[in-house]
Amino acid sequence: MTMPADIAEILRRGTAIPAHPLALTPARTLDERRQRALARYYIDAGAGGLAVGVHTTQFAIRETGLFEPVLRTAAEEAERWSDRPLVMIAGVCGPTAQAVREAEIARNLGYHAGLLSLAALGSASEDALIAHAEAVGAVIPLVGFYLQPAVGGRELSADFWRRFAAIEAVVAIKMAPFDRYRTIDVVRGVAEAGAEDRVTLYTGNDDHYLLDLITPHTVMRGGEPVTLRIRGGLLGQWSVWTSVAVDVLRRAHEAAAADTVPAALLTLDAQLTDANGALFDVHNAFHGCIAGCHEVLRRQGLLDNLVLIDPDEGLSPGQADEIDRVTAAYPHITDDDFVRANLERWLA
Repeated sequence: MTMPADIAEILRRGTAIPAHPLALTPARTLDERRQRALARYYIDAGAGGLAVGVHTTQFAIRETGLFEPVLRTAAEEAERWSDRPLVMIAGVCGPTAQAVREAEIARNLGYHAGLLSLAALGSASEDALIAHAEAVGAVIPLVGFYLQPAVGGRELSADFWRRFAAIEAVVAIKMAPFDRYRTIDVVRGVAEAGAEDRVTLYTGNDDHYLLDLITPHTVMRGGEPVTLRIRGGLLGQWSVWTSVAVDVLRRAHEAAAADTVPAALLTLDAQLTDANGALFDVHNAFHGCIAGCHEVLRRQGLLDNLVLIDPDEGLSPGQADEIDRVTAAYPHITDDDFVRANLERWLA
């Protein structure tokens, strides 16, 4: 399986890909009107693609029969609402048979790649994980996913990422271990595989994403230095304040091209990290990491409730106050005016 050339170029250049949330009614059925409004928001905000069926969409959509309807809704809006090509990435997870089946569904709906979660394979050997990836990669191009252990991921070695990057179906890797050491393991793995011209690095480190985007990573290969850059982001944090996120990525690309990092971007990086702490509920071990994003979208009117699939999930005590704090402290990272000006059209 290969990507269309224009889609591959967008992915390779580096783009902003928000992780698409799930809009539910109070009865926990799909709120299709608001699900479509979210996709329209991301498209009009300038996102280069959508990631659907991923952690932010809630992995439990598989058990509730919502996987295919949710993917179909986003694919339809990408086709109907946008006059430009969009990179469509579907979350793919579970044991190999399930992951292959999900990859087939995504491919048949027009998705260009599968974001491969390995969480369901538990403590399987790295050999087994590579075999799993090869099987799914025979169906759809792959985006690797280093998910942080706090929300169900596992530690993986630099050698695993070398072997993963060597798989021809792999087109990108989203690094989201929320850990500097493990992020560098992925960079090393891609370099050691000699895959840097085929595999594009994307940050999923919502806690420090701007620094990822402005840092040239130089590692050694065969005694020679090789420099890789993280080109774009596929982020849960970008499910909110998306028009600002697109602009932040633009500024990061400009800094990378100039090989100079303005001090203002380093300040902004720290502010975005502080904001992420509130959104992702870091003080409560990420319990409210999905609910925090929903709360911002609810306040903006894109969602009208905080209903998640799991009734035990929601905002942690004090999390709403933390969101109040960061939005008041950093109004420049929010896009309330943009949403207000377009909300009625998106919901129509």
